[in-house]
Amino acid sequence: MSEPREHKLVKLIVGMFTNRLGLFKETLKVLERKHGPVDYESPLLPFDKTDYYEPEFGKDLKRKFYSFKRLIKAEELPRIKILTNNLEKKFGDKRGNRLINLDPGYLAPAKLVLATTKDYQHRIYYGKGIYGEVTLRYKKGVKPRGGHAPLRGSFIPWEWTYPDYRTKKYIEIFNHIRKIYMKQLKNIPRGIKR
Repeated sequence: MSEPREHKLVKLIVGMFTNRLGLFKETLKVLERKHGPVDYESPLLPFDKTDYYEPEFGKDLKRKFYSFKRLIKAEELPRIKILTNNLEKKFGDKRGNRLINLDPGYLAPAKLVLATTKDYQHRIYYGKGIYGEVTLRYKKGVKPRGGHAPLRGSFIPWEWTYPDYRTKKYIEIFNHIRKIYMKQLKNIPRGIKR
């Protein structure tokens, strides 16, 4: 019989999209007060794989991803998702429409998990009305999507992975954040829970 062990600390990431670019910086200030400084900020990316959000947000949406230097416990995800939902309301308009969408999640060595309030067959309930979805999995011995680099390892999608998270650019971003995270795990002193 195996003994239960605590999960490794994980890397908090937050994806944001909006067409009001000033909201990236404004929202990030609040998140940094709660979770400390970022150690990665993605370039500005087009959010153009769906028009689902157009009635609420309008057109010409842009996306950014951030990762935070301070590692967290995986079980913090529901609290963080509730915080980001409250921030969406805070920065919303007077009619109750969101002006920015926040998608928190975390990287663990073998997966990218996103938080959601919607249940489905491939999502696990965390508590407080929040579910976790393993959106990407990390596999050793594969080339990064569309890459010509030697075989190492890369995130790869599942059948349910959102179209934008399947793109070469997003996978490159998460592979890069994983490298930062894996270095952090190696530098945690022995005796401290990793």
